[in-house]
Amino acid sequence: MTLILRWVINAIALLIATQLITGFSVEGFYYALIAALVLGLVNAVIRPLILILTLPINILTLGFFTIVINALLIWFVSTFLEGFTVTGFVPALLAAVFLWAVSILTNWFVKKAKK
Repeated sequence: MTLILRWVINAIALLIATQLITGFSVEGFYYALIAALVLGLVNAVIRPLILILTLPINILTLGFFTIVINALLIWFVSTFLEGFTVTGFVPALLAAVFLWAVSILTNWFVKKAKK
C-alpha cells in the first residue's frame, strides 16, 4: 500500500513540477504515472551503479553531485518516454531538486503515519 501511495504522490509531484518549472512538461496524469514508474525503476536499477562509479566526485562535492545524477536520469527518461518532456539540463536539475523535496516530505509523513 505504501508503495502505491508513493507512486501516486510522485506522479502528482511531476504534474505540479510542470506548473512550476519552464521546460518540464507531462501531458496528463496517465503519463505522470508512467513517468513516475519508469523513474522509480531507473532509480532502483541504474542509479546505484552510477553512484558507485561517481563515488570520488560525490565525496569531493559532499554528496551534491547526486542531484546532478538525478537530473541526468530524469533527462534520460524523458528521451524515450512519450508525454514526458524535459527541454534541457536546467529544467531537469530543478525537477530533481523539487522531487527530492517531495520525497523528503513523503518519507516524513509515511514514518509519522506508521507510529
